[in-house]
Amino acid sequence: MNTPTAPFLAVSRRRFLQATGGLALAVNAAGTVSAQEKKFGADSMSGGTVDDPLVFVSIAADGTVSIVAHRAEMGTGIRTSLPMVVADELEARWDRVRIVQSGADEKRYGNQNTDGSRSIRHFYQPMRRVGAAARQMLEAAAAARWGVSVGEVRAVQHEVLHSATGRRLGYGELAAAAATLPVPRGDALKLKTNAQFRYIGKGGVRPYDLDAIGKGRAQYGMDAHLPGMLFAVVARPPVLGGKLRRVNSEKALQVPGVQRVVELPVLSGAPLFKPLGGVAVIASNTWAAMQGRAALEIEWDDGPNASYDSVAYRGTLEAAARAPGKVVRSNGDANAALTQAPTERRHAAEFYMPHLAHASMEPPVATALVKDGGIEIWSSTQNAQATLDNVAAQAGFAPERVKVNCLLLGGGFGRKSKPDYVVEAALLAKALPGTPVKVVWTRDDDLRHDYLHTVSVERIEAALDANGMPQAWRHRTAAPTIASTFAAGAKGSAPFEMGMSATNMPFAIPNVSVETAEVEAHARIGWFRSVSNIPHVFASQSFIDELAHRAKQDPLAYARALIGPRRRIDPTTLSDGWNYSEDPAVYPIDTGRMRDVLDAAARGARWGRKLPQGHGLGLAFCYSFLSYTATVVEVAVDEKGALQVVAVDMAIDCGPQVNPERIRSQMEGGAIMGLSLALSGEITFEKGRVVQSNFHDHELLRHAQSPRTIRTHLVNNDHRLPPGGVGEPPVPPVAPALCNAIFAATGKRLRQLPVRSLTA
Repeated sequence: MNTPTAPFLAVSRRRFLQATGGLALAVNAAGTVSAQEKKFGADSMSGGTVDDPLVFVSIAADGTVSIVAHRAEMGTGIRTSLPMVVADELEARWDRVRIVQSGADEKRYGNQNTDGSRSIRHFYQPMRRVGAAARQMLEAAAAARWGVSVGEVRAVQHEVLHSATGRRLGYGELAAAAATLPVPRGDALKLKTNAQFRYIGKGGVRPYDLDAIGKGRAQYGMDAHLPGMLFAVVARPPVLGGKLRRVNSEKALQVPGVQRVVELPVLSGAPLFKPLGGVAVIASNTWAAMQGRAALEIEWDDGPNASYDSVAYRGTLEAAARAPGKVVRSNGDANAALTQAPTERRHAAEFYMPHLAHASMEPPVATALVKDGGIEIWSSTQNAQATLDNVAAQAGFAPERVKVNCLLLGGGFGRKSKPDYVVEAALLAKALPGTPVKVVWTRDDDLRHDYLHTVSVERIEAALDANGMPQAWRHRTAAPTIASTFAAGAKGSAPFEMGMSATNMPFAIPNVSVETAEVEAHARIGWFRSVSNIPHVFASQSFIDELAHRAKQDPLAYARALIGPRRRIDPTTLSDGWNYSEDPAVYPIDTGRMRDVLDAAARGARWGRKLPQGHGLGLAFCYSFLSYTATVVEVAVDEKGALQVVAVDMAIDCGPQVNPERIRSQMEGGAIMGLSLALSGEITFEKGRVVQSNFHDHELLRHAQSPRTIRTHLVNNDHRLPPGGVGEPPVPPVAPALCNAIFAATGKRLRQLPVRSLTA
């Protein structure tokens, strides 16, 4: 591959160590730190081994600090934020930091799946420890050289100072000696206080990739280019589970530039993220490959999902949601309370959300080269290790013979955690050893062969007291499960899906029942930005607004009363849906923090003010990925029913705010994505086939539809708290806040998405 011109370099560990001098540090999966002396130009580090290192920090003789980024960068800023944490504790100058993108190596880096809003959550403290350890070792090396107590010296911005004499030494001068010293551990490791932070929580740190992206030098998956590279597109079965019956490639091979037509078999059994099979056209350029694909004469066997129709399937989901399902949370006796409540004190509503497509701006793309018995991959992937494992298992390579180069992602949202597209490239490269092959997905491919967000019907029923507050709450969900991707025929939402704003609902209601229906999947279902929080929050937050208006109460006051008094709830006492692999004692549900974000969003929107004619405010809140979010949307609807989103106020409490600028960017992006999904996001099926094919019939939010103002309110920057997620929590409250605002403006209730038209 051509050497990237962006200010980072994807390199192997050996090459990284050969290229740097002085101190090399690593932090392992348990968060402990180790150091080893490395001579400049040596093939390996001496003095021991590192078990499961996640992050390497190296200081060269010229003082350059190199920090390995082991997570995928897709616009979240994580390739800036985590190295920034190291640099802060290290007292490194940001303009002398070089970031090195890692490849895939689970033994070395631990989990690299950049999904689930986990990067800061899992690596904030380990990154702090590795930076602090390096700083203290540099200070100890300087003290030893000067023959003074280590307490007399301190590291400041790439130098160690001896205040009494004014002496100073640069990091490059100290690195080799520092590498020979013991690593501070436990009580000996001195982290900075919050007041001493230089970068963490301060803002103003320039995103590392910004210049390269702005000037078109950044290396995305589509930018990979190798000498002699060929390009491929694949004709895949249009119906999930379909197979190739026959193909005539004669006309395709006559298209100028087309070199080969290769059949891709439908792989059986494990592993999970298998290509769909089909026919690949390989050519000297993408246009020729696409024209060759169009010239193929193909007959498909559509298989068991040939009759899948999303309109008819909605009826199936509605019937399932109206019947008793599998109870996954039960407190008190919701069924008895609902049965015994008089009709005038009962309220029920059903909510529908269609399949949603990820539709990232850069469709899936991957390049592969088979050479010398191994394979090298260049791709924009959220999950480098799944890429390595699936390429090894499905293309038939030993894992140690698979190398994955991780490039920037032009959007991911969960789609690029599933590397079926990379396996396609690997299989085709294996058919042409020695020749690099790039598989390109068109927008049509992306929409029609996505791992979609699940379709769902949510039915909620409540029994109300004399004040209109719920005394019983029954939530039934009918949605195909992501588990169907992992186990054929799986039915009913899995506990982790129900643990996303359904079973973990912390409202002060004495009688609660949450149920899931067993319904089949007829499409590929995958995780999507915020996953099942989206339909669950759309339903519950819309329903709460309905209850507030039924009770003739202000929705903000009603929501605060429903949340109840400030308390900390062990989530495992609510259900078995605690799915974050986090200690519930460390991450209790804190209703006080939930009320605080609700209040912050309301203050930002000036809730309760007199609004112009046709305007309305709506609110919604959510606890997801261990963070608290709330959204207030203001809309304007004219006399013809034309809708304009005027403003969005979003509040988040994610615990310590490591990189406030990127938090705001994520919140703003979440607002735009949430509005886009609510207003026009929809994938439908006819005869087993996805109807939508491109942005003309799968519309994204246009500039004219976008809110004039998005305000982000950061709440509770408490570094004593464990960090929560940021990437996914902004999305779920947007759609219900929008629909609640539309009701406030028009009196029209919307219980299905997308909104599309207010005049229908």
